[in-house]
Amino acid sequence: MKRVVLVTGHYLASKRKAGFHWLADAYWRAGWEVIFFTSAISWLSWLQRNYRMAYPILHEAKTLRWVQPRLGSYVWFTPWHPFKVPFPGGNQLLRPLFVRYGDLPLGEIDSLLPEVDLFIFESQPSLMLFERFRQRCPQARYVYRVSDDLRLLRSSHPVVLEAEARYAPRFDLISVPSMTLLQRFTHLPQAVLQHHGIRKDLFDRTYTNPYTGPWEAHLIFVGVSHFDHDFLEKASLLMPRWAFHIIGPIASLPQRENVIAYGEMPFEETVPFVKYADVGLATRSGSPLTASLTDSLKIIQYTYCRLPIVLPEHLASARPHTFPYRPGDTASIQAALLAAQRFDRSHIVTDDIYSWDELATKIAGD
Repeated sequence: MKRVVLVTGHYLASKRKAGFHWLADAYWRAGWEVIFFTSAISWLSWLQRNYRMAYPILHEAKTLRWVQPRLGSYVWFTPWHPFKVPFPGGNQLLRPLFVRYGDLPLGEIDSLLPEVDLFIFESQPSLMLFERFRQRCPQARYVYRVSDDLRLLRSSHPVVLEAEARYAPRFDLISVPSMTLLQRFTHLPQAVLQHHGIRKDLFDRTYTNPYTGPWEAHLIFVGVSHFDHDFLEKASLLMPRWAFHIIGPIASLPQRENVIAYGEMPFEETVPFVKYADVGLATRSGSPLTASLTDSLKIIQYTYCRLPIVLPEHLASARPHTFPYRPGDTASIQAALLAAQRFDRSHIVTDDIYSWDELATKIAGD
């Protein structure tokens, strides 16, 4: 039986499902033994009130917990982890401490490392473990699944950027989900564009339509960050007979009848809302960090459900079913909404969308 270790900042049982959760699920369903290695979590996370601390992190710290046969969760909770210090000179002051992050005790998982077939690393401080894992298990396949541009993350200490630059050329595969992120690695021959996958089986099921009421159209946003509040303020006024459904921990939404907030919910429960919507919203605020979201997991899911997509100009792409607006411009917002609502959804092409199973196979090199 093959064993894969996914080295990530996510927590296995989190409500927030990221690509690493779905890769873990794909390998598990394919018969692999899967270990979900949660890192970049420490007492600093507790001080920062990081959302992951709402889960039993301290209770599970450095204990390999088998949540199902062949599916394990390991929380590498450490005294500290590298982060960008927000005051002058702070990064240099803490450098001697942070540079040792990759040498901290691993705990009981250390004994399992020599028998791993595949390591998949995310874009975060655990890249500093690469050399250590390589020494323990030189025969494994090592993949860097790029999730973010580390240069743009507010939390990236210079030692993490240096680790990425040092180790990226040594990965067997650099798997990149968007063209924007791929530009950073074009000098490396093993860097390949591999868009996010989706659980096609979930989206192909028949569900009860969750939408009710007298609304002429239902628009859906699903996400956790970088929400363009001004767009919703203007759009919900412009289109009073359209319902704007917002799923995620988004605060300070307009208090209007046609703005319906659901808060955060398990991914599986969001699927019917996407499947039965009329328009998908990828309305992200203008931050350098959002540039890589042109090929986000949510855009892939909207596309698979053949939804026209409204998004800001900085996320514009060649997809013919995307309709960009100029942030803050009322006329532009209205034009994008109307064009999306009128678009013939039968023209949306879905043949090039991976399932997570297909992507997992490509990443494994099978």
